[in-house]
Amino acid sequence: MRKKYLAGVLCTAMVVSSLGMTAFADETEKAGSGLAEEGKFVVGFDAEYPPYGYMDDEGNYTGFDLELAAAVCDLEGWELVATPIDWDSKDMELQSGNIDCIWNGFTMNGREDSYTFSVPYVDNSQVIVTAADAGIETLADLEGKTVGVQADSAALALLEKGGDQEDLGATFGDLQQFGDYNTAFTELMAGSLDAVAIDIGVANYQIAGRDGYVILDENLNSEQYAVGFKKGNEQLCNTINKDLAELLASGTFDKIAARYEEMGIPSDMLCLAESLGVETESKTETETE
Repeated sequence: MRKKYLAGVLCTAMVVSSLGMTAFADETEKAGSGLAEEGKFVVGFDAEYPPYGYMDDEGNYTGFDLELAAAVCDLEGWELVATPIDWDSKDMELQSGNIDCIWNGFTMNGREDSYTFSVPYVDNSQVIVTAADAGIETLADLEGKTVGVQADSAALALLEKGGDQEDLGATFGDLQQFGDYNTAFTELMAGSLDAVAIDIGVANYQIAGRDGYVILDENLNSEQYAVGFKKGNEQLCNTINKDLAELLASGTFDKIAARYEEMGIPSDMLCLAESLGVETESKTETETE
């Protein structure tokens, strides 16, 4: 597991050195999106995607990604407009200008040509969740089974024709798509699905406190999350990268992350420091021994 990141002056200095913040600070004074320039930062997210984005018991939208977005808005003096979207309509929402970015457990791998992405901040993987007594212990055991997945998700892209796990998907009895993973899990618990292909953090959240469900040891892939902007919107992307670096240096990123560690995002999934070129304590200690 990665240890806590270097704090204080050392962390700040390394972040500044890594990004060259002084060099582009003037260029990112404005966000580059009309809405953000008016003091509003409109974040598109899936409201059924805990722990990254969801509605809490009091009816408020929250989650790891939305808390990060709120912290960015505090730095910029913006108003956060958390905007729930249908995940399979995210491209239309972004291209039309209805949202400034997609910030909600958004896989960047394989999508680099379609979006401008921030630095990655979470290491993710696609996994299989199934009932412990289903007799499914390996990916090969999914042959002939009914597997659920979210529409237009990274897991679907992996398993459908042309994906890296196309051959595996071809062995399924059926690959069913759902609008959100909460619905897919309801079907899994009802016995309508044999398994669900899903992001590891969301899988951790869904099975926490629920006896009888397991995550297979074999992952479908490894990938990373980043904030997605309309292709070419480098100005707003640079602003968010600058702010993420500041949140890391101030310790705010780690404080937010700590609140979600028990909800499915363990510290060893965090990769913002690595993305920004900031050394970790464990690496520094090894080099000085």
